[in-house]
Order: sequence, then C-alpha cells, then structure tokens
Amino acid sequence: MKSLAQPRNLLRSIVMFFSIVGPGIITANADNDVGGILTYSQAGAQFGYSLLWLLIPVTLALVVTQEMCARMGMVTGKGLADLIRENFGVKVTFWVLVLFVIGDLGNTAAEFAGVASTAPIFGAHAHINPSLFKVLLVMAAAVFVYLMVTRGNYKIVERVFFVFCFVYLAYVVSGILVHPDWHEVARQTLFPHFSSSKAYLLMIIAIIGTTISPWMQFYIQAAVVDKGITQDKYAFSRIDVISGALITDIIAYFIIIATAATIFIHNVHAPASGQIVVNDAGDVAVALAPLAGPFASLLFAIGLLNAAIFTASILPLSTAYYVCEAFGFERGIDHHFKDAPIFYSLYLSLIVIGAGVVIIPGAPLLSIIFYSQVLNGVLLPIVLFLILLLINNPRLMGSSTNGRVFNTIAWATVVIVAGLTIISTAQIIFPQIGS
Repeated sequence: MKSLAQPRNLLRSIVMFFSIVGPGIITANADNDVGGILTYSQAGAQFGYSLLWLLIPVTLALVVTQEMCARMGMVTGKGLADLIRENFGVKVTFWVLVLFVIGDLGNTAAEFAGVASTAPIFGAHAHINPSLFKVLLVMAAAVFVYLMVTRGNYKIVERVFFVFCFVYLAYVVSGILVHPDWHEVARQTLFPHFSSSKAYLLMIIAIIGTTISPWMQFYIQAAVVDKGITQDKYAFSRIDVISGALITDIIAYFIIIATAATIFIHNVHAPASGQIVVNDAGDVAVALAPLAGPFASLLFAIGLLNAAIFTASILPLSTAYYVCEAFGFERGIDHHFKDAPIFYSLYLSLIVIGAGVVIIPGAPLLSIIFYSQVLNGVLLPIVLFLILLLINNPRLMGSSTNGRVFNTIAWATVVIVAGLTIISTAQIIFPQIGS
C-alpha cells in the first residue's frame, strides 16, 4: 500500500504545482522588458562577459523580494496597495500612487517604443512605407494587448502570458547561434575581473535596477490574490517564484552572451569608424545580422517584440490594480467591464496614452523614458522599505513573518538595492557627479 501511495502523492503534488504556478514565472519574465533587454545588451556590448557574475546575486535578490510579496498575498488575501493604505495611511498611499502611475505611463510608452524599434527588421521585405509600417505595428500591438486581457478571464490570460514566457527562449537560441567562447563565459561568470571605472559601476546599478522594478511587487501580490492561492499552497508558490527568477535571469544571461560574442568582439577589433552604437534594443537586432547571421538577428527581434507586447500587457495591469486597491474599487480580470469600470477604463487609458505617445511625430520619447526611470528609482527604495515593515508585522503575518536568516538577507537586499538606486538616480539627475 505504501508503494502505491508514494506515486499517488507525487502525482497529486505535480498537479497541485501546475494549478499554482503562474504569478512568479510570469512576473519575473515580464521584467525582461524593453528597458531590461537594452540594459543587458549594452552590458554585453560594452563590457563583454565581465558582468555575467552579477546575475547570480541579482537572482537571489529577485527571489527574496518576489517571495515576500507572494507570501503576503497568500497570508492576508490582500494586494500590496491595500496593505499600504491600511497600515500607513492615505497620504503615503497617495504619494506612492502618484509616482507609480506617472512612472508606469513612461514605462508603458517605452514598451510600445520597443514594438516600434522592431519595425525595421520585420518590415525589411514589406512593400510599405517604413513610417506607416511602424504606426500600424504599434496600433496592432495596442489593440491585441487590450483585447487579450479584457476578453478573457484570469486562466485564459495566464495561459497567453505563459506563451509569451516561452518565446523568450529565442534569446537562448540566439546566444547559442553566435558561437561564444564557452570557456571564457564560464571563467568570467565564476572568476570575474572587476573594474572600478564609473561606466562599469553604473552598469552594475543599471542591471540591478532593471531586474527589480517597483511594479513587479504590486503585480505578483495582486496575481496571487486574484488566483486565490492560499497559505497551505506556500511550498508550491515558493517554487513558482524561484523558478521565475531563475528563468528570467538565464534569459538575461544569454542576452549578454549574444551581444558580448558579437558586438563587443567586433568593437574591440574594428577601427573607430566601424564601431557599432547601441542606442535602443532594436539596434542590437539590426547589428546582429552581419555579425551572427540573419536568423540570430530575427530571433533577437522576435524576442524583443514578444517582450514589448508582454510587458505592455502587464505594466498597465499592475497600475490598474494599485489604483483600484488604493481607492477600494472593484478590480481583477475575472470581472466584466460593467462590474469593474474604473479598473478597465484605467487599463485602456494607459495603453492608449502609451501607444499614442510613440506614434506622435516628434514626441519627446527619450525624455519620457528618462524621467520614468528617475521616478522608478525614487519609488523602489520606498516600496521595498514598506514591504519589509509589512512582512515583519506579526499582526498581519502571524507566524509567517521573516525568520532571522531570511530577514538578514532581505534587509541586506533592500539596503543594497536602495543605496544603488539612490546613487543611480542622483547620477541621472546630476550627470556631473563622479565625472
């Protein structure tokens, strides 16, 4: 009987895991957005393999922050904005909301800018005006994003998001196709050569900042609550969070490899006139064509388009969840429009503004992206600090507060991330610092 029970219990555990899996993997993968892809691409193009080591501690930090929010959602059954309002008051909630909404408007515009940047690759053989093709591509992405989320329920939308996660494997294939020096990859990952240059330190800050974003914490907790995951499923949810962090940073690892093995090597050996400049993630896809072949370039562009549409779906959702939680409005993609009009109207507004800004000729897109990142930098340390106060509140969490070892790791993560983010934000606002 015991031998029969063991396979049955294993099967039950597997079924249970697949019923829970979703929020952790989806949230972490959505963080590989256009800004993230550009940052990882610049890291590889500028510093080769020398920053691969950083993804190991960054993955640990990502696991810690995401796990705390998932745990709070399971134990309290409430979103992060709900808990902030109830425990810190309306004033704190309001100012966090203002920074969050403005920042996410800029971030959403950045995602649609990523869609636009793939137009040269996909429109290369199309007999259509390039400017018109870019507008049509952005508009099609905006319509797809809105209809996908508003016409389905949570289960359907989650399955579509899983497909987006799967497409990220294009970056792994692209990284393999460029034929990197795997011995050098391993050496730089495990035994890196550090630099004290300003550019190197700034890139470290950028990688950490793009891997742990404020919106992620709100979205994963709202997704856990929306899916109805309870405390008795904690072990499975924790596996989901850890898996998500590992998968997303493996993708980042291969993005760095792809650009290090091509653009960095080319720039090292090319004359100054032949240097390849990476101004946006679309430049990387274009640059890979002559260096690694059209297939690697196409895969990179597919991954970029996938990331842009995926995150353009989730970022406005995160914002809509936060605003509705903060003011007590009905929210959630399992509701119909008539039951949650504020939630869906806000979601639509963010998409329309984000996509609209990109297709307006002469719009100050770089300034919008620039200041949205500044606002993210201001908001991230605040959000992480509030999360730590909430997770260690026994009135809220009961026996599920952080243990001593986990708390040490969590507070160290918060202090390091907050410190680096503050430095990064100061250097963005005052570029003369450290020059």
